[in-house]
Amino acid sequence: MTAAKEPSGAAPPITSVDQLADYLASGCKPKDQWRIGTEHEKFVFCRTSLKPVPYEGETGIRAILEKLSEETGWEIIAENGLPIGLRGEGASVSLEPGGQFELSGAALENVHQTCDEVHRHLAAIKTVCDPMGVAFLGMGFAPTWSLDETPRMPKARYDIMRRYMPTKGALGLDMMHRTCTVQVNLDFSSEADMALKFKTALALQPIATALFANSGLVDGKPSGYASYRAHIWTDTDPDRTGLLNFVFEDGFGFARYADYMLDVPMYFVRREGRYIDAAGQSFRDFLKGELPALPGETPTMADWEDHLSTAFPEVRLKTFLEMRGADGGPWARICALPAFWVGLLYDEDALGAAWDVAKDWSAETRERLRTDVARNGLNARIGTRTVQETALEVLAISRAGLKRRACGGNVDADETSFLDPLDAIAQSGVTMGEYTAELFVGDLGGDAKKLFEECKY
Repeated sequence: MTAAKEPSGAAPPITSVDQLADYLASGCKPKDQWRIGTEHEKFVFCRTSLKPVPYEGETGIRAILEKLSEETGWEIIAENGLPIGLRGEGASVSLEPGGQFELSGAALENVHQTCDEVHRHLAAIKTVCDPMGVAFLGMGFAPTWSLDETPRMPKARYDIMRRYMPTKGALGLDMMHRTCTVQVNLDFSSEADMALKFKTALALQPIATALFANSGLVDGKPSGYASYRAHIWTDTDPDRTGLLNFVFEDGFGFARYADYMLDVPMYFVRREGRYIDAAGQSFRDFLKGELPALPGETPTMADWEDHLSTAFPEVRLKTFLEMRGADGGPWARICALPAFWVGLLYDEDALGAAWDVAKDWSAETRERLRTDVARNGLNARIGTRTVQETALEVLAISRAGLKRRACGGNVDADETSFLDPLDAIAQSGVTMGEYTAELFVGDLGGDAKKLFEECKY
């Protein structure tokens, strides 16, 4: 969840529903301007207690942010006088509700640059945190600590969400405080290009979930899921999550997504540095000046930008597309996610081939696949095929797309090597979540310290 700009009181109000779709359409750009923005979250823990790090204290989240600012020269972002993030080099660091550290990367030209950015970030936090006895964990779900043990970050929007989430699903608070993800943000050239990329990415998102599944432990025990994080999203809030079947309908475009967002209940409105609780209220009423939280006021485009960030489907549209289906994981897999989706979506032939894989799947098939991969990973099935077979096919398409892009780095002629960790997983048929759960109860003998040393950055 990246930090958004503070709405200006002098900003003009929205006067037409058409402006909402026009805002989304403003993201269209020619192919030579397409960029890659990678975001990844990680858990912060004390290497002695193996517990999550609180906000305050000599080795707390606040101290880490302040020292990281000194190390990198990045500017501190504050809320009510408290550091809640950093910004610099076209990127930002923000805090998730339970203290998870998120790097929202800059808009970069290729995956080599993305991986360099990840390397610099992880090296900086290790420099800061190693002397503090603090480390970062690359997994999709907090493996040993409970929700009650998880700290709360001092961000007002999260207080609003904490009150509202339990009214909509049983696992929303776990989603907020005990999950980590890696995602990539990609561009489109036109409404038609956006629509094809959107439906292809939505349909194949469960394949990515299986390849990146890395949350097989919950409360110190095997969860029975390859990706417990993916399972959590099935019981968080049906109003703002899921696979958005309307995206697959003929004629889908910016106006239809804007219409969907108008029916997603609000969380908040920001005014003069304050978050005003509007949870459950209607943006349609806001447009009419009838929002109970701000009677008589109408929204600005900054309010619309905020509202767009409060829906959590498996793929999310802003002025770019966000791929949201992957668990957090090891260093190499942070770089693998942008490579996977860039190979599929940024090459015309690959995009057509990727859509061919999924175009005949029904809404029922897609939904069943989403729930099945959370539990069974690559052993889930799509009709007569396993997800493992489909994943190998999709990875081959992505690899071909990356070869045709031919974006070289310092050593490699293209970006295909970033797919190697995913190829290994797909060929083995065993997800990281399943492997880690088996390792923990087997070779590690249930020793959490050994587990954390194994999985930390």
